[in-house]
Amino acid sequence: MNTNRQSPQGKPQTQNNKPVHSVRIGAVKAAIWENRSGDSTWYNVTVSRSYKDGDQWKNSDNFGRDDLLPLAKVVDLAHTWICDRQAGG
Repeated sequence: MNTNRQSPQGKPQTQNNKPVHSVRIGAVKAAIWENRSGDSTWYNVTVSRSYKDGDQWKNSDNFGRDDLLPLAKVVDLAHTWICDRQAGG
């Protein structure tokens, strides 16, 4: 199911309920979201870190020192995936 809404920049966008692709290294994840307006397509990326609080898994957008290298790598892989997709790959 798609929902139409305005982006923070005021541009119309369509956002799916699920990312079109995700990259995970350990607890760090990059989720790639595809947005469309007319014949334009663009991508946004959200990053998160999973952690366990008691018996529940939770997500955070805060990263510690040991998360920074996996964070850099998942962002790099997300960038590569988006560039490949935009190049028709």
